[in-house]
Amino acid sequence: GWDEGAVYYSDQAQFPESGSDATPSRHTILRKFKEFIRNFEADKNVFPYRESLVNNPRSLLVHLEDLLAFDAELPSLLRSSPSDYLPLFETAAAEVLQSLRLKEQGESGEMKEPETREVQILLSSKEDPVSMRLLGAQYISKLIKISGITISASRVKAKATYVSLVCKNCQSTREVPCRPGLGGAIVPRSCDHVPQTGEEPCPIDPWIVVPDKSKYVDQQTLKMQENPEDVPTGELPRNMLLSVDRHLVQKIVPGTRLTIIGIYSIFQAAASQRGAVAVRQPYIRVVGIEEINEASSRGHAAFTVEEVEEFKKFASRTDAYEVICSQIAPSIFGEENVKKAVACLLFGGSRKSLPDGVKLRGDINVLLLGDPSTAKSQFLKFVEKTAPVAVYTSGKGSSAAGLTASVIRDNSTREFYLEGGAMVLADGGVVCIDEFDKMRPEDRVAIHEAMEQQTISIAKAGITTVLNSRTSVLAAANPPSGRYDDLKTAQENIDLQTTILSRFDLIFIVKDKRDYGRDKIIASHIIRVHASADRTSSNGRAPKEENWLKRYIKYCRTECHPRLSESASSRLQNEYVRFRQDMRKQANETGEASAVPITVRQLEAIIRLSEALAKMKMSHVATEADVVEAVNLFKVSTVEAAQSGINQQVTLTPEIKQAETQIKRRLGIGMRISERKLIDELARMGMNESIVRRALIVMHQRDEIEYKHERRVIVRK
Repeated sequence: GWDEGAVYYSDQAQFPESGSDATPSRHTILRKFKEFIRNFEADKNVFPYRESLVNNPRSLLVHLEDLLAFDAELPSLLRSSPSDYLPLFETAAAEVLQSLRLKEQGESGEMKEPETREVQILLSSKEDPVSMRLLGAQYISKLIKISGITISASRVKAKATYVSLVCKNCQSTREVPCRPGLGGAIVPRSCDHVPQTGEEPCPIDPWIVVPDKSKYVDQQTLKMQENPEDVPTGELPRNMLLSVDRHLVQKIVPGTRLTIIGIYSIFQAAASQRGAVAVRQPYIRVVGIEEINEASSRGHAAFTVEEVEEFKKFASRTDAYEVICSQIAPSIFGEENVKKAVACLLFGGSRKSLPDGVKLRGDINVLLLGDPSTAKSQFLKFVEKTAPVAVYTSGKGSSAAGLTASVIRDNSTREFYLEGGAMVLADGGVVCIDEFDKMRPEDRVAIHEAMEQQTISIAKAGITTVLNSRTSVLAAANPPSGRYDDLKTAQENIDLQTTILSRFDLIFIVKDKRDYGRDKIIASHIIRVHASADRTSSNGRAPKEENWLKRYIKYCRTECHPRLSESASSRLQNEYVRFRQDMRKQANETGEASAVPITVRQLEAIIRLSEALAKMKMSHVATEADVVEAVNLFKVSTVEAAQSGINQQVTLTPEIKQAETQIKRRLGIGMRISERKLIDELARMGMNESIVRRALIVMHQRDEIEYKHERRVIVRK
């Protein structure tokens, strides 16, 4: 029956030519992909990919673990040569979608098959990301997963998928496919038109591109930088160029933490050196994005069941708060109140979104102000290591643009793009700013908005945008004279503007008290720390404890969002009113407003502290006991700071009057003298230094003398 005209064929893929290890044909792979989308069951009679494709026909998110469960061969093919098999997967998805959709009614009324639409396949995987520093030549054209933080995003451009060409001689047309990502199209050198007799043959390079008839997709380039906590000490963070297309464009703003799956590719840089033909720049063509939310930054917040049980068991202990405070900077002696404040800062309050769109911050800001060598920077370094996300910066070495965001011009495209600074990079974490008082005032103003509204607004070089900076700020500062001077008023010691002070929930004045007993204990503690430093690290227990605290903080921040109870609210209201009355009374007595204002922001600060204390115990309600503890913390920090220093009203004793007379004799009107020199001269005459200082304060209040050059020089008026 061979001559009946029937068509016989055999599927050659079943009989591979070179043994059994040859890769299956593209047709077989296409069939397998189709079967996977149609027939993969998550549960009994639940077909997630089929349903997802019908509900969202533009893109399909595929988990590589599901693909592995369906067919062990497919994920390995995708990983080894993704640029070959991903288009095949997308073709399979488009064909399945066409078969799933009903016939549509045409313009003339008859039913016709629906048009084939492109489907974008997005991949996701639960494997651990690779470090950006380890990406080498062995990963080229392979599927990889990396995590980092986006620092800039370009404008959206149109990228041709098919370029339409026309021959300038014979007008014949053809379509040439474009390489995906940052690759271009390969235009043929000659036209394949056969000339007729008497017709002029087509020359070399006859093709002209017709942009209007070409097919395009959206494309955007992102710049991703290593997470700040993954950068080795003393090295610059690496960054990588990412290319996203179609439905992934305009999804990411600078400052977002991401984990991406993509194809590690190479492209020829435009401005490459002459002769460097074989050198190519690497970039990643993104095929899947997982956005990491603020709570689960630094990898996945995947807590094991045992860990969750341990956390809950710990939270139910009565002394949970004390244990957490004891684990905050254990190498620092004393300073219990500062440790409690740092614990509250690490856990944070609850962010709230009101119905009218106003957002209330839940992050707590703390300022440590005081003498040198009181372990302020050590607290900052501890928080940098312990907080899930932290950025450490110093006041003198940071500018306004470095803290918020800067606008940079791209060398190749000459267009402006945004690059996030420290406050943006630490979104969902803590920014530690050392030497806060050494910052230039105009730079300090830049972080006002970030500290209260938790956003950074940019309007530069034609870019107008708002970036998130949901961060806590832990700042350390020295008074203007270097040491905290008890003979000066609070205003003179805390030389910061009221606007920035009111944004700090807690302000601690850390003094280096000279006390024989205390000094002896501190000395023995420091000697013990130095002596036993190596032993604890070799034991291996300390890193585990530190890691446990970090995991516990992350878990509490993710799972627990407490609110105030009724009794706690009424208690808080009474306490706040009493604070305001005390401050008013103090202002009436001294005739001058306090250096640290008590405003509604401070009431919100106590609410946040109460929520943070409840969060440590994993309680969903902040009780009256939490409010009492928060008020105590507020009293020993901010209220004490407001009442610190000597009172403005100095009682005039005979000694002070005598000192005044001597000062007036020594200083004629309009004369100027160094304060130190004046005090030394009067001390030689047998007068007490503190009495001379008090006399100067009284004269300064009466406007009889004036201070110049950072209070070093006195001028008699």
